[in-house]
Amino acid sequence: MLSILAAPMAAAQQVIPGPLEAEILRVIDGDTIEVRAFIWPGHSVETRVRLADVDAPEIRRVQCEAEREAGHRAKAFVENLLTPEGQSGGRVAIRNVQLGSFAGRVIAAMELADGRDLGAVLLEAGLATPYNARGGWCPSLESSLESAQEASASRS
Repeated sequence: MLSILAAPMAAAQQVIPGPLEAEILRVIDGDTIEVRAFIWPGHSVETRVRLADVDAPEIRRVQCEAEREAGHRAKAFVENLLTPEGQSGGRVAIRNVQLGSFAGRVIAAMELADGRDLGAVLLEAGLATPYNARGGWCPSLESSLESAQEASASRS
């Protein structure tokens, strides 16, 4: 019985090293891309890929307008890399694919046709931060949070 309960947990932690060829269907935002992944000859699956290890600013559910603007810049940058001239169908390779925790998407690294890692390109362009770092997209909010933390620490 324990093995039956452990099987879903083991599957959720499984990583498919790849590379898997994928066709770009659309860019959702700076760190989420909808693809058709070719999982074996004659078979494909459509899914959303959340880029591993990076966090781009949001377009929806933002903390400030500056974050939304930065999110649109990140999305446009990724669209220009993946869908030149607005055409879907560009190809990438996805690696280290694992099940994500939201809406059935997967988390993976994405390699561009020229071999560069999309997450690294976003970081270099200043359009994303490492995943667990604070983005700093909302400077006034960040300074307010820091002031509140300092005040709380001084009361301790």
